[in-house]
Amino acid sequence: MEPTTTTHATPTVHAPAAGGQPGGHPGGHPGSIDGILPAGSVRPTGYVFGRTPMMVYWEMTRSCGLACRHCRAEALDQRDPNELTTAEGETLLDRILGFGNPLPHVVFTGGDPLRRPDLGHLVTAARARGIGASLAPAATPELTLEALHRMKAAGVQNISLSLDGSSPERHDGFRGVPGTFDLTVRAAGWAQDAGLPVQLNTLVTNETLEDLPAIYELCPSLGIMRWSLFFLISIGRGSVLKEITPAESEQLMLWLHSIAGEAPFQVKTTEATHYRRIAIREMENAGMDDAAIAATSVGRGFGIRDGNGIMFVSHDGDIYPSGFLPLVAGNVRRDDIVSVYRDSETFRSLRDVTLLKGRCGRCSYRDRCGGSRARAYAWTGDALESDPLCPYVPPVA
Repeated sequence: MEPTTTTHATPTVHAPAAGGQPGGHPGGHPGSIDGILPAGSVRPTGYVFGRTPMMVYWEMTRSCGLACRHCRAEALDQRDPNELTTAEGETLLDRILGFGNPLPHVVFTGGDPLRRPDLGHLVTAARARGIGASLAPAATPELTLEALHRMKAAGVQNISLSLDGSSPERHDGFRGVPGTFDLTVRAAGWAQDAGLPVQLNTLVTNETLEDLPAIYELCPSLGIMRWSLFFLISIGRGSVLKEITPAESEQLMLWLHSIAGEAPFQVKTTEATHYRRIAIREMENAGMDDAAIAATSVGRGFGIRDGNGIMFVSHDGDIYPSGFLPLVAGNVRRDDIVSVYRDSETFRSLRDVTLLKGRCGRCSYRDRCGGSRARAYAWTGDALESDPLCPYVPPVA
């Protein structure tokens, strides 16, 4: 499975003139298509996305030709007969209209969405309804130049590709299939040919940490618009991998902030919202005031996290706060997606920072950061507990 750009995460924004700041959302396009607003058009009240999510991730299928070691979906080769049908997919898009304008942006993900023969039809259906669309394909033989041109014509605004190593040996070892590194590099060029901006996703684990500078050096040659570093959540197949330590994450965040000002593309983190604390501190030390900080890409992403601006629909219609937080709040086959997002106890509690516990609960950055609720749940069984990857200990009042 190609990681969803959880967004795990925060909204898509234009990179500032001096370069991107980590913290933008894992999907979206810097412009519009056919009058459809780009991702990032949904804005919060304060830091709360109570009316509508910014991004709806639809796991169209769990079928995938890869065997990625970190796959959240534990993808299989065959499609599940319980997947939402084409007609049910169209109904889902109709229900999304109930959020009102500006509408959420839909990310067609998986598994490998290219394994759905109705993918183009459903993307076109989204565009016909005024819903923006992104695509997260897997690097398999289904991913071709012709397929990307078809997806562009259907209405896809951008795609994400994954690169978890700076060499074929490193990347293919994670993906479980030889040749995926070379195919990913070629696909980045095909996307440029098709006029599709590319977000490059990279997994952050103890195994990839030392390789991140080398991956960063490769990024400019791929012509990407954004580099998204996804910090491992130990669910699915990813439970056999090891997260980096809180101290390592702090040092990595400082490095990301240092490169973000010079990179020719945006740099962002997914499921590592505590980057915002580091970015705020560094920008304050540089003399920036609150208004200037809020105008940066990281500032415009304040508040976005699992369940706040993000929702996920599984292949069989279950509704989650994100693809990495396995708390079922409803099912689109029987429940109204708008009501689930706005009114279910699961989503409402995740948007209420006054309910956060431990260090996150007393942190002065909690409204802008909020921590990874998925990681808190994976480690403690409580989505409102502290994010264990953040080492910050706020002062006791």
